[in-house]
Amino acid sequence: MTKERPELKGLINERTTKIEHFQNTVIRPLIKMQNDLLIAMLQQNFIKRKVDFSIFSQEKKKEKIKSTLEKDLQFKNKVIGIIIGHFSMDEYLIYQQNENEYNRRIKQIVIKRYQDSISIS
Repeated sequence: MTKERPELKGLINERTTKIEHFQNTVIRPLIKMQNDLLIAMLQQNFIKRKVDFSIFSQEKKKEKIKSTLEKDLQFKNKVIGIIIGHFSMDEYLIYQQNENEYNRRIKQIVIKRYQDSISIS
């Protein structure tokens, strides 16, 4: 099975910064393309850590997702690696110029995506 990066429309305009442009043309499409894998990874992480996610309220689930990506450095680095692994060489060179900022944005986008897909059990 091959995956293609989705093209996300309407995210770029004349006021878009270089960092936002890279985020919206490279990072967001990769996160969307890898959505099923990212969800499966989170579910497996909760199983591995013996977290019964199904007993939490919606708000607690959102908090747990956020804290997992902020405090579990090994998991956070896996998630970031899944995205970086799909960069072309040119994209990687751009990424290197603002690595910390892009990692922060990847983490925030993935947290939001996880929280929006709250049907994880």
